[in-house]
Amino acid sequence: MEDPFGIENSDLQIRDDSPLTVDQAIANLQGEDLGLRVYAAWWLGRFRVDAPEAVQVLIQALEDEADRTGVGGYPLRRNAARALGKLGDLQAVPALMQALHCADFYVREAVAQSLEMLGDRTCIPLLIELLQDRLPGTQPAPEPPHLAQPFDAILEALGTLGATDAIPVIHLFLDHPVPRIQYAAARSLYQLTVDRAMASQYGDRLIQALSNDDLQLRRAILADLGAIGYLPAAEAIAQTLAENSLKLISLKGLLEKQLQQTTAPDLSAGAIKVMALMDDLL
Repeated sequence: MEDPFGIENSDLQIRDDSPLTVDQAIANLQGEDLGLRVYAAWWLGRFRVDAPEAVQVLIQALEDEADRTGVGGYPLRRNAARALGKLGDLQAVPALMQALHCADFYVREAVAQSLEMLGDRTCIPLLIELLQDRLPGTQPAPEPPHLAQPFDAILEALGTLGATDAIPVIHLFLDHPVPRIQYAAARSLYQLTVDRAMASQYGDRLIQALSNDDLQLRRAILADLGAIGYLPAAEAIAQTLAENSLKLISLKGLLEKQLQQTTAPDLSAGAIKVMALMDDLL
């Protein structure tokens, strides 16, 4: 289960495991108990509570100043940003775009991911500015390698949003010293390159990366390949040294891509192949 209190260290603890109601969660989010507020924001996103009142209080929480960590982070803002991406209400887009200016690295990361989920392209110019680290007042990640920006989240968002204007900038990240960011750039360029033959070089790069010694990196690449639905990766995904659950999720992404390209009840050869690989993993 997701951690309602985010990535950074916090002295907050879950104080009440009893079920919330929507009204109680909305009330808690507006209350004074910081722990309950952080939990309520997470809960509203977790259970996809898209009531207008919930969306409004989450938007307001993006400007919260009360909940701060010892190193200046904003846990409540992070959870609010993550929740808004899941709720699918485009009213949140302007507030989320403003939150890209937040000093907290993890708020910006959550916002980029949520803007990707919401699919509103008006944020593209601002995401490109952030990718180029041109927004003043933003602070780097508090732990090594102290990235200036959540580059992988931004790159993935630009790819999903179809930001072809960003291609020259994204290319620069193929040589980033952090491998995870290199692969995020490859994923994005695969999505943005119209010529499928040219795009395949980026998909193939991700396949090659599945042989990396770093399990965490292999897990991330499985997610990347599932997100882009790169069919030539099917067998490599099935054979990757990682949890079967993650390989199944990745293959599910490939299968969904194949199903988009066929008309029921017909199945493409690619879909049948992926389904067979999934059966073998079950």
